Amino acid sequence: MTLSAMSATDVAFTMAGVMQAVLGLVWLLGSWLIGDTRRAAVHWAGYAALSALSFALLTSALHTPGRMPAELVRAVGNLAGVVALLALQRGIRLFVGRPVRFRTDGIALAIVVAAAVIGVFPGGGSVRVVITSSVLALLALTMSKDLFVHTRDDLQLRWPVALCMPMILASAAFGFRAARAMFDPGSIATEMIRDSGLNVGSALAYVVLTLAFHATLMALVAARLTAQLRHRSRHDGLTGLLDRRAIDEALQAQIQRSRRTGETFSVLMLDLDHFKAINDRFGHAAGDCALKHVAAVLREVLREVDSLGRVGGEEFLALMPGAALDAAGAVAERVRERLAASPMLIAAGPVATSASIGMAQWSPPDEEASRLVGRADSALYAAKAQGRDRVVAAGVESTVPMTAW
Repeated sequence: MTLSAMSATDVAFTMAGVMQAVLGLVWLLGSWLIGDTRRAAVHWAGYAALSALSFALLTSALHTPGRMPAELVRAVGNLAGVVALLALQRGIRLFVGRPVRFRTDGIALAIVVAAAVIGVFPGGGSVRVVITSSVLALLALTMSKDLFVHTRDDLQLRWPVALCMPMILASAAFGFRAARAMFDPGSIATEMIRDSGLNVGSALAYVVLTLAFHATLMALVAARLTAQLRHRSRHDGLTGLLDRRAIDEALQAQIQRSRRTGETFSVLMLDLDHFKAINDRFGHAAGDCALKHVAAVLREVLREVDSLGRVGGEEFLALMPGAALDAAGAVAERVRERLAASPMLIAAGPVATSASIGMAQWSPPDEEASRLVGRADSALYAAKAQGRDRVVAAGVESTVPMTAW
């Protein structure tokens, strides 16, 4: 077919198919650059490719002589469109970390195949449209729910409904088409011809929605990359804990909050005992393992409201909002006991670990962060001087540690 001989419907369908083919290549190439979302990107590339195939088949159906061949090609085209949306849904679920539902996808595909078979026979075209459009509407609605939950709970965006709006609109469009085919099947049968308003309008609407789909997917990837960069800029690369700047910011924010509310809080300074000896005897890889081991124990014992950071080579700082010195001391002792009872496992075998802990309670209302941390640090050095593997509490009035816990 020459370009001059193409109808408005041909042009609309071809434009939609070419656009999807190009975007499929973009996602396929992008999958090699986006490491942790590669599987999702490959599925999105498959969605675009299958959508392009669907439009190619639907365009071909307009020019297939004889009723039966045209209906068969159109049915296969619709089937390719449904498989495309299933690939899109699977990619989204892989991206947001939700399980892929093989059984549900299989049922949906079986229903659409049955509808395609029915549509080949006389009078079955409208039935195929009703069933296929209904399945597409449900798929789009399910994807909008997955996107909403992910953007609200994981990305914590202010307007989570914005990213799922294209899927909601697609679900409404597919639902409207299913209802029209059900209550006015004659209109569907007569309009599914060359240059019909239904075909041209549907193709153009699909172009707009598809661009919105891909824009949504790209926004999701950009939001994840931004969150990862923000996380890496505030967290220690080895242990995953807050870095020194981030824990300092948390401490300053806690002091400001406590000055307004009168809430007490305490800090713990922890230092891994004999860290140099671990490095010298077993190598730096074992030293890294020891630091990760301590971080894991701290995460396990400390409360969810506590902030935890790595502030030096083998030093850690824990901020405990609402905890007075006695409560903080009980937690610190549990940390010490857990470390002593949980040897680090490396290739050479289990390696005993212990830690010295200094702690201090904030002295209201004017104590600055540097003085508070200095008191906890002095208590830490006192714990080491007293033989290590112990907890020492700093006195309120002095930077010199006063008592052993």
